[in-house]
Amino acid sequence: MPDLSGRGLAGARVVVAGAGAVGSAIAATLAACGAAVIWIDPAAEGDNASGVAAGMLAPGFEAALDAGDAQAFALLKAARDRWPALLGRLGDPDVGLWRGGAVWLDLPGADGPDAHDLKARFDALGAEAEVVDAATARGFLPSLPADLTGALYTPEDWSLDPPMALAALRSAAIAAGAEVIRERVVAFDAGVARLSDGRTIAADALVLATGADASRIAPETAGLTPIKGHILRQVLSGRRTGGPVLRGVGGYVSATASGVHVGATMEPGVNDALVDPAIVERLTRFGERLYPALAGAGLTARTGVRAATPDGLPLVGPSVAPKLLLATGMRRNGWLLAPLVAEMIAAYLTGDDPGPHAARLNPRRF
Repeated sequence: MPDLSGRGLAGARVVVAGAGAVGSAIAATLAACGAAVIWIDPAAEGDNASGVAAGMLAPGFEAALDAGDAQAFALLKAARDRWPALLGRLGDPDVGLWRGGAVWLDLPGADGPDAHDLKARFDALGAEAEVVDAATARGFLPSLPADLTGALYTPEDWSLDPPMALAALRSAAIAAGAEVIRERVVAFDAGVARLSDGRTIAADALVLATGADASRIAPETAGLTPIKGHILRQVLSGRRTGGPVLRGVGGYVSATASGVHVGATMEPGVNDALVDPAIVERLTRFGERLYPALAGAGLTARTGVRAATPDGLPLVGPSVAPKLLLATGMRRNGWLLAPLVAEMIAAYLTGDDPGPHAARLNPRRF
């Protein structure tokens, strides 16, 4: 660990590698706290897994559909609840934050859980949810399938707009003094980061917040597995007009400020950006089934590759390598976890308490 205790982050020189949701939140947070942030990422803004996302902040359905326990739900909900505080520290930029909840739709022929099954799961987690009839569900959003038989509504799940959020976090970090370098960190030793162009940068610490392409700078990243995902988007010209996230057996439909998103697949072990026409066709049909107004909408497909650990929880905290901290392996919850992870990294750097979830996310747990 870097020895910053007693002096805080003011003047600390920190290299942040990665400009996705988590790296962006960390860079903006550390810079706002007075650190001299050198932010390293080779890609253009949004050209990462966080830019190929629906921006869902969904502790309820993430825990319920993953058969998570109450502790997992508490962690995810704590992360969601930190979004307003993070935005407040950065001057309340507009990220398209939406707190309209989510609705699960029961449709004939679906092979999976129904609203009553999910209500039991939500209850076990200590999460808020209610089973509603089709008429009530249409009160949330009128254009739902004609053969809808029932639904479940939860207020637990929020969303934001990924392009807006990435731009806002980047602007906040730069305004607070962060230096942006479009290269890759290829090595870190004895407090010196070596970049892909041969430059070296001395730093008090390196925060590794890359995703599926996490280099082997830290031994703990050896256990990360890539997970490819397809998502479809219909671009909108204006702000969303309302409505919760829609979910059903096979995926979701989510509207944000920049478009309507249909997703998403999870393909473990696949690490390429190729678009599969068969998957696009399946997601298109699913989106139109869940939300008939999408028929003929002209959806565009994109792919992203995320990284996951064996237990599905990220690596957050000090590596065994000196002066190196990890913030990677977010699986599909980078946007949800970003503000909590940023707070934890800041606490680790200053020697403060990283909070009640530190042990569960310890990078050395494997």
